[in-house]
Amino acid sequence: MHPRIEDYALIGDEQTAALVGKDGSVDWLCLPRFDSAACFAKLLGDEENGHWRLAPKDAEGPCTRRAYRPGTLVLDTEWETPQGAVRVTDLMPQRDRAPDLVRVVEGLSGSVTMHGILRLRFDYGSIVPWVRRSDGHRVAVAGPDSVWLRSEPPVHTWGQDFCTRSEFTVRAGERVAFVLTWHPSHEPRPPLVHPFTALESSVADWRAWAARCRYQGPYRDEVLRSLITLKALTYAPTGGIVAAPTTSLPEEIGGVRNWDYRYCWLRDSTLTLGALLAGGYAEEAAAWRDWLLRAVAGDPADLQIMYGVAGERRLPELELPWLAGFEESRPVRIGNAAVKQVQLDVYGEVMDSLSLARSAGMPIVPQGWEIQRAMTDFLSRAWRQPDEGLWEVRGGRRHFVHSKVMVWVAFDRAVRALERYPQLDGDPEGWRAMREEVHQEVCERGYDPARNTFTQYYGSKELDAALLLIPRVGFLPPDDPRVLGTVEAVREELEHDGLLRRYSARRTTVDGLPGDEGTFLVCSFWLADALHMAGRTDEARRLFERLVGLVNDVGLLGEEYDPATGRQLGNYPQAFSHIGLVNTALALFGDERAG
Repeated sequence: MHPRIEDYALIGDEQTAALVGKDGSVDWLCLPRFDSAACFAKLLGDEENGHWRLAPKDAEGPCTRRAYRPGTLVLDTEWETPQGAVRVTDLMPQRDRAPDLVRVVEGLSGSVTMHGILRLRFDYGSIVPWVRRSDGHRVAVAGPDSVWLRSEPPVHTWGQDFCTRSEFTVRAGERVAFVLTWHPSHEPRPPLVHPFTALESSVADWRAWAARCRYQGPYRDEVLRSLITLKALTYAPTGGIVAAPTTSLPEEIGGVRNWDYRYCWLRDSTLTLGALLAGGYAEEAAAWRDWLLRAVAGDPADLQIMYGVAGERRLPELELPWLAGFEESRPVRIGNAAVKQVQLDVYGEVMDSLSLARSAGMPIVPQGWEIQRAMTDFLSRAWRQPDEGLWEVRGGRRHFVHSKVMVWVAFDRAVRALERYPQLDGDPEGWRAMREEVHQEVCERGYDPARNTFTQYYGSKELDAALLLIPRVGFLPPDDPRVLGTVEAVREELEHDGLLRRYSARRTTVDGLPGDEGTFLVCSFWLADALHMAGRTDEARRLFERLVGLVNDVGLLGEEYDPATGRQLGNYPQAFSHIGLVNTALALFGDERAG
């Protein structure tokens, strides 16, 4: 039986991440970065595409229980067998020169025979490496990749069917550790990490980081787990945060909406910054702000909706035909062609993020203000053109209302900056005039008075959950009749079993793709925010409680949820969903939130 998306837990070292199943199998790992080729790709294929299972010899199904150690990204997976109990602890310690995956097996009671099967397949499961022994290690090499496997104390391993197998017995109190280390094949092996020391230091480091969390309100465990997940999705060398560590996990099982999310989206910037700052993580917020400034530097006309973890701009989209896809969901894609789309909302999101950074007391970066001035000048000329919109639809450009609202945000934040910081130079009168012009056009062309709702794009009858952000960004007050009407219309049109779709995928012509998708979790968090802002806090809290109840057994959320099957969908874990959880908790619980 194929694992469900929510059957996986996440481990990582803030440069890449692995997904570990309930059966003790690591089914996804890209090395050395989030966006590198996977050496374990069973997640999107089968066992022949690479995985590493470590479990009791006769265990066929899932573990008995699993959990993160409190305040950490260190995962404990336990089995109870007729012979005894055993624990496997998985982690990726903070990186020195090379990425390491550490797996520690500990006997809890009785005597348990463990079996390991390591099937390395480089380049997304397509390349079988050459494996040899060296100094007690197993060394796998193919092209640019080299992986070393060692155990402590040494465990007998043997090759069979193009994989490495092991079998050993642990008794109560005994521990055996395995370390998998990657490095470029043309370089010498990096220094060895001590697995038991790495475990202790990882637990201590994560708990020290978690102790900085300021939130002390209801659902603190879920909020902290979401913040830890955001930290795990951060590429530490640059501060960039990937949308998810996976590619091509489907928005519909068996469908074609399978995208690569291992990149950094500007659409997430303001919400990410707000979550980090409110949670007490100013250092991480500053690193994200600095990544943002580097990524968007250049001609504003060339601004992209997403970038690589170091700010790379070329993310060509390819299909991998040798991978069958998650539960036969094809195609499997790497890269993302949406990088070429025009999305005017990103200018507003960048301006809003930098405005939030200033309000939080981050020093104004002179070149950062120059970039913002150039953006407003560009928008003054370009804002009237249609675009592809927030959701990266592939059905042609339109005048999306959310995009125009975010154009208004860009001019509004520029005006506010001049009003608050007189040392900054700009065109206050011109920007105020543009702000008013955009506002007037959106209210005239993006609003349907017959239905008392804003619409997805000018002249359409369709709706979009992104319209719920209108009061959040300050375009209109939350009690404006047009906002209240929009909230009700969005619920009536897009609600499915109490949760929201982002738009009507089957009924709209805007998407350009066949098939359907699940309810979009961050949109449901936006609905809770909108209800709260409208004074309907009890409703908002009930919705938030429903959403928190959707996290899996280790506190993780994907991009979407299918109420009909009770399954999570989309790339996983999804930063956007966890950002929504944090921000909505902070909004709902007011004075209860900080200690």
